[in-house]
Amino acid sequence: MGILEELEETVGRIAASVGPAVVGIGRGWGLGTGVVVGEGLVLTNAHNLRRPETAVTFADGRSETGVVRGVDPDGDLALIAVATGDVTPPAWAGDGLPGIGAPVLALANPGGRGVRTTFGLVSATNQSFRGPRGRRVTGSVEHTAPLARGSSGGPVVDLQGRLLGLNTNRLGDGFYLAIPADAELRARVDALGQGQAPVRVRLGVGIAGSRDARRLRRAVGLPDRDGLLVRLVEDDSPAARAGIRTGDLLAAAGDHPLASADDLYEVLDGLGEGDTLTLTVVRGAEELTVAVTFGQATQEEGSA
Repeated sequence: MGILEELEETVGRIAASVGPAVVGIGRGWGLGTGVVVGEGLVLTNAHNLRRPETAVTFADGRSETGVVRGVDPDGDLALIAVATGDVTPPAWAGDGLPGIGAPVLALANPGGRGVRTTFGLVSATNQSFRGPRGRRVTGSVEHTAPLARGSSGGPVVDLQGRLLGLNTNRLGDGFYLAIPADAELRARVDALGQGQAPVRVRLGVGIAGSRDARRLRRAVGLPDRDGLLVRLVEDDSPAARAGIRTGDLLAAAGDHPLASADDLYEVLDGLGEGDTLTLTVVRGAEELTVAVTFGQATQEEGSA
């Protein structure tokens, strides 16, 4: 058997064995894909969801209403409870994740329009991207298996059909990122299944980076200063209660200078309910010290 015949046989075998576990999330091309990971449970990306309930369409055309069991917006993961019937979930590959050059197959069921299976190679490992709320998601696997719109949330598998990752981010130019299906992801899925979604404190501000901040300060005749420009302040947020205003420059959080959004997220991720954070704020040409006290942590939408 030649290489092309072997590839044809492998793709067909994986489509037949893993395909039934690949589901459409929502309806139409604009939504996404998910994969059955246990009896009554489907894993997908958080950005595929619009409300607490969603249509889940199986490979055989059956459609059920799924209910969100747990969601981690910052990690772009969501677990849906739905009647999966006799669908067998793919086995997990475990921690033996693929290296550069490893062959992979990507499966998708965009919005329930039918299962697609494509072939590619791992092109890079330990990559990162920004989740729906701006936090950086690290450790991703980059591959070249082509994916149509609506494929995010679908599985990447090896040639034995074992789960290697969850397709999440399209880079363009034929490259895609998948969250690796390692022990950490397994633990996160188990926690979501028990309703234990990660909860992080938020300032409640929308921010622009240092480059935009310097440009805008120059435009109004203010001196250059590194920091994050506050574009908006959410009502009744910790930032609003502390007196932070639109147009303020967040120069430092505690002893940590703020040159990028990642600097701020790193500090916030180390805080919990009831903690207080001291911010160095530049308002016009005046430097202020502002104490922000966090109430109950929240998963509501917002940037920081």
